[in-house]
Amino acid sequence: MERRVLAAVMLSFLVLVGYQYLFPAPPDQPKPKPAAASQTATAAPAAAGVKPQAEAPVTAGDTSTPAQEVIVENPEVRAVFTTRGGVLKSWRLKRYHDATGQPLELVPEHTPADAAKPFTLGTDDPALSTRLATANYTTTATSLTVQDTAQSLTFELADEGGLAAKKTFAFAPDKPYVIGLAATVTRGGQPLPVVIDFGPAIGSGIVQHSRGYNPPPQPIFFKDHAITRIQAAKIQQQPSHEGTFGFAGVDDHYFLFAIVEPQQPFKVEYRPLDVQVEGVTDGAHFASWSTRFPSSPVSASFFLGPKDFDVLAAVDRDLVRAIDFGKFSWLVVPLLRALKWINGFVGNYGWSLIILTILLNLAMFPLRHRSVVSMRKMQEIQPEVKAIQDRYAKLKMTDPARSKMNTELMNLYRERGVNPASGCIPMLLTLPVLFAFYSLLAVAIELRGAPFILWIHDLVAPDPFFVLPVLMGVTMFLQQRMTPSTADPTQQRMMMIMPVVLTGMSLWWSSGLLLYWSVSNLWGIGQQLVTNRLIGPSQVKTVRPPAERRVKRAGSGKSDQAKERQ
Repeated sequence: MERRVLAAVMLSFLVLVGYQYLFPAPPDQPKPKPAAASQTATAAPAAAGVKPQAEAPVTAGDTSTPAQEVIVENPEVRAVFTTRGGVLKSWRLKRYHDATGQPLELVPEHTPADAAKPFTLGTDDPALSTRLATANYTTTATSLTVQDTAQSLTFELADEGGLAAKKTFAFAPDKPYVIGLAATVTRGGQPLPVVIDFGPAIGSGIVQHSRGYNPPPQPIFFKDHAITRIQAAKIQQQPSHEGTFGFAGVDDHYFLFAIVEPQQPFKVEYRPLDVQVEGVTDGAHFASWSTRFPSSPVSASFFLGPKDFDVLAAVDRDLVRAIDFGKFSWLVVPLLRALKWINGFVGNYGWSLIILTILLNLAMFPLRHRSVVSMRKMQEIQPEVKAIQDRYAKLKMTDPARSKMNTELMNLYRERGVNPASGCIPMLLTLPVLFAFYSLLAVAIELRGAPFILWIHDLVAPDPFFVLPVLMGVTMFLQQRMTPSTADPTQQRMMMIMPVVLTGMSLWWSSGLLLYWSVSNLWGIGQQLVTNRLIGPSQVKTVRPPAERRVKRAGSGKSDQAKERQ
């Protein structure tokens, strides 16, 4: 049983170590500085406070009217459209912030000057597409405030050559991150196939490296009841996909830009785009994408916002699949719902994590109690187990007589009411909870930037003063010292090394995970004290060596014979 426990601990250790190697944390990146564009579009990131790039100059044939900005605002988003191309220039999320503390910008600001902006109209004719992208449209409003009623914004274009385009954006107060779009393109009164180019997506494109799941912007789509994510390095192997999609677009660690529940089949194309950024070794990485519809008009809805479980579910149930909870999603989702429910009363995700951890450990109290009791019984009969093993130690493994050892051991377990497996199975049952918490804290946007107390300002980030890693290591060490063990001295020393190794590994783990682990350890220490009081002190029997027992029996026999003679 002790070997199984050790194997379970080592397995969890190897899983965590493997995870670190799969997602290594590079050195901290220096703060980027603004830079001029180069051959591959060198620019400064949005987090450095760079101003949006200037409007492209009006091409020949365009009106000379200056481009005009249109502000659309709701309680969650401040958006900026421009009449130059009738496109989206800015989409800032008020509840989420960048490194400078400003509302987070999801429309990339440091991309090449010729990169398309979201909702750029085009056709299969490159000349017409250029015209549609650079023309100055007329608009129905200069600003919109979406509060209690739905609002719409229309951009129109008509020239002397018979080219006409119209796109109407719709905004609903109950879905602040959704943009409805109805678009038509005609030439000479005849409808043309519509291409909608969204340009590079999404956000700054600069990956904030961590030891968890944290990909750069990547293509994502839901088709045929399956979710597909394409790594940036593999986009060019299959850049286009066609058919009926549940949703399709680009996502990163915490945010998503996608077409949702399209009314007709369409074709989506992706193109990788890497941008050199001064001061950032890896630069910025984007996935440009566009959709082509076989006919006009086009009507669709687009989501541009956080991968918050409840927000996504309110838009479309299938959209929650954009959150990559990993293999333990069946457990992560209930944990996330419970955490958000508790936070609705507490208002602090750190304390909510502590409360949820206590509730989980309270639910597992019977399992852990049985585990400790079983291990105590195993500890008490360990001398007898060792005596049986010693009697057969000189026999080879292939010797049929060794089967008698197993029979004797099973008889001993049966007589003393001990189940060797009952000590390790409860421990194994707690591992999925640990891994589920690891996945939850890695991808749940609810914890992004969520403060706890004092120096913990972000539960997703590591503890800057390493207090929680040390607390986790110390409590783990104390818990192991208190737990009954039947291991030999070598195994016990190995078990005592584990807290030291895990403490070193955990220095860069998220504060939330360490908070969960530390509270679980503290609970385990308290439960061990309660269990020890309930079951009393250990009663280990001393088994005399076989030779000593024979001498005693022999002496006893002589004494009996002397008595008979008397």
